[in-house]
Amino acid sequence: MAEKIKCLIIGSGPAGYTAAIYAARADMKPVMYTGMQMGGQLTTTTEVDNFPGYPNGTDGTAMMNDLQKQAERFGTDVRFGMVTKVDFNNEVGGVHKVIVDEATEIEAETVIISTGATAKYLGLESEQRLIGGGVSACATCDGFFYKGQDVVVVGAGDTAAEEATYLANICNKVTMLVRKDHMRASKAMQHRVNKTKNITVLYNTEIDEVLGENVVEGVRAVNNQSGEKTEIPVTGVFIAIGHKPNTEIFKGVLDMDETGYLLTQGKSTKTNMPGVFAAGDVQDKEYRQAVTAAGTGCMAALDAERYLGALE
Repeated sequence: MAEKIKCLIIGSGPAGYTAAIYAARADMKPVMYTGMQMGGQLTTTTEVDNFPGYPNGTDGTAMMNDLQKQAERFGTDVRFGMVTKVDFNNEVGGVHKVIVDEATEIEAETVIISTGATAKYLGLESEQRLIGGGVSACATCDGFFYKGQDVVVVGAGDTAAEEATYLANICNKVTMLVRKDHMRASKAMQHRVNKTKNITVLYNTEIDEVLGENVVEGVRAVNNQSGEKTEIPVTGVFIAIGHKPNTEIFKGVLDMDETGYLLTQGKSTKTNMPGVFAAGDVQDKEYRQAVTAAGTGCMAALDAERYLGALE
């Protein structure tokens, strides 16, 4: 027999936990399946200094633990598990069927999707080992810690150009490593990069290895045309080669853009399926901050509550 619930939240992180807090306080008795990475992307961030309410800062894992405890205090049932299949009903008031870990069946009146997005990395062993020790995929999250220091940005698109110009305002020197002989960024962003005096762009250049034992001490870069290797002393490495929204199981079911981000209606969190809502980075490729994710989590819970209220 399938378990019947009022509100199912798929995915944890700031969006999921905030949705859970609001849904639980509205007596919707939410059940959350956290996914494989409990707490989401923030658990890979060592220090969080830009989330309101933490005057001395905190770290990503501690913050997610706080949010989980708060959600559970109001009655959220937090479960470790992965949603592997969905069968959403396109009728207003219809029941949505979800399979967890390819075995457990859930029937939910409302579903809030907060599965987030995963930053793309280069895949180097040294890079993976130093995530949180100087390797980051978010300049606006972590750039502050490298004030007055030298950093590297890897990437050639608008995101890389934005991160480089953002970092140039607070760092001593920014070196951009571009794999090809040109940038993919818009002309406007390229002009901004070229006009910023403390940004150096190295074309046809890739990272061979991130240097350092416990923290980043530099990178070994390689020119992919000549094969020449050079060491660049830096304390921070920002990987800006894009994010991949975690929306694979919703393909063909929910409307999404060409890169897989879920589309929501107007200023709401409503998807094209009645009773199914999306919050956080899974539907936001613009801001991607913990505080904006939390805000849309609140919105999703309120949208779900109003949806149920209209059915009564």
